[in-house]
Amino acid sequence: MEKIEVVIAGAGVVGLAVAWELSRNRKDIFIVEQESSFGRGISSRNSEVIHVGVYYPKESLKTQTCIEGRRLLYEFCLKNNIPHRKTGKLIVATNEREVKDLKRLFKQGLENGVEELKLLCRDEIIKMEPHVKAEPAIYSSSTGITDSHALMKELAGQFESNKGTIAYNT
Repeated sequence: MEKIEVVIAGAGVVGLAVAWELSRNRKDIFIVEQESSFGRGISSRNSEVIHVGVYYPKESLKTQTCIEGRRLLYEFCLKNNIPHRKTGKLIVATNEREVKDLKRLFKQGLENGVEELKLLCRDEIIKMEPHVKAEPAIYSSSTGITDSHALMKELAGQFESNKGTIAYNT
């Protein structure tokens, strides 16, 4: 029987990214994918948002991977001409209870080391988005979007160029 060093289940964005990264230094890496092409599962139905890490507890793995992953994803997209854009994002509070939660979230984001967060007052919100009804809002200028299909296509191509194998319908 042939020896396989690594098998990754699923050719979605996470499986492809892990496989591509590993294939840069290792060989004999296989991805097994039940569908006939990459990205047919959850990855084809995600929001394509590039998150900043504001929602998770300080020092959690999710926070760390959001912060580092955002930087790496923008870098990868730029280097490989993957369509993406820093759109920014408003996180709004519409009532007094939400104001308290929003301020807690803003503080948590700063403690997490999330870059480019700003707490906006009503006048600043109206200048940015006149139809949004909110009291304070958090503006995250480094939140963005990417074309997940183009991203997966590039990851799959680079993985296969590194002699990785994707076994579809498997």
